[in-house]
Amino acid sequence: MPAKKAYPLRINADVLDAVRRWADDELRSVNAQIEYALRDALRRAGRLKPPPPPTPAEIPDDED
Repeated sequence: MPAKKAYPLRINADVLDAVRRWADDELRSVNAQIEYALRDALRRAGRLKPPPPPTPAEIPDDED
């Protein structure tokens, strides 16, 4: 997993309240909700690299 970097964010109080309600609805922290929204916007705009394919160790073995 890539390292996370801290970044101070100035945000309008009304926007923060809306994000907080959204995060509560989806059982996420405000920070995780902001990251989710940013990642989704970046993906939709084609500005986020696709995730790498899973390694063989990450693929479940269904031969049980």
